[in-house]
Amino acid sequence: MEAENLPRTRLFIDQPLAPGGTAALDGDRAHYLRAVLRQGLGDRVLAFNGKDGEYLAGIEALSKSAGVLRLERRTRAPAPDAPPAPWLVFAPLKGGRTEYVVEKAVELGAGRLVPVFTRRGDVGRVNLDRLRSNALEAAEQCERLDAPEIADGIEIHKLLAGWDPARTLFVAAESGAALPLVTAVTAAAGKPVAFLVGPEGGFDQQELDALRRLPFVVSVGLGPRVLRADTAAFSALAVWQAAAGDWRSGDGDARPPNRD
Repeated sequence: MEAENLPRTRLFIDQPLAPGGTAALDGDRAHYLRAVLRQGLGDRVLAFNGKDGEYLAGIEALSKSAGVLRLERRTRAPAPDAPPAPWLVFAPLKGGRTEYVVEKAVELGAGRLVPVFTRRGDVGRVNLDRLRSNALEAAEQCERLDAPEIADGIEIHKLLAGWDPARTLFVAAESGAALPLVTAVTAAAGKPVAFLVGPEGGFDQQELDALRRLPFVVSVGLGPRVLRADTAAFSALAVWQAAAGDWRSGDGDARPPNRD
């Protein structure tokens, strides 16, 4: 089937997917298809689960509280040579901007998002259910084959104490010595990395001192302008994808696969 004939509706289904099999829809998914999209029996969607690729599926049953998809064929296989996805560790922000960070980070290919609580942070807790729902919706919309993990919120000292030193932690540094971001990420291509972006008020000096003592931490600069925290997160992820990530992959036409 040509790409332009594939349906636009995509659903993350947390179940095994295989040709000829079925996948059950929970109440939220069934309601979305039936009441929001006005779809019914025989209509088709694309289903993915983060492991088995993407499948064309027909709606076999649909009610107010449940439904069943019949899986027809796989439209995309998981990419075997995809570069490792970067993580984003970020201080939650006020006024709905945490949800915005999650949505855009998913679109920019973050593989795991970790809310971190710092001394100068304005937000002391997050609604994980809401953030995970936002991440799923963003993954469905942007044609990812996976949905990134949203980790539990954690205090920064606990995060650093349990960090795997094999994963480089790039810290968006407000002061002190720092490598240009492009230089740093280009040198780390093909390796597991994460980006740490602090709160609007910046890191506390003790936090900065603790970060700089760690061998897996690399301080990076994000250019000559002062960026808001959410802009800094998006800039770091975009530069990574352009210099070392999946914007460089494919056959020279690195665009969403289900588009003309």
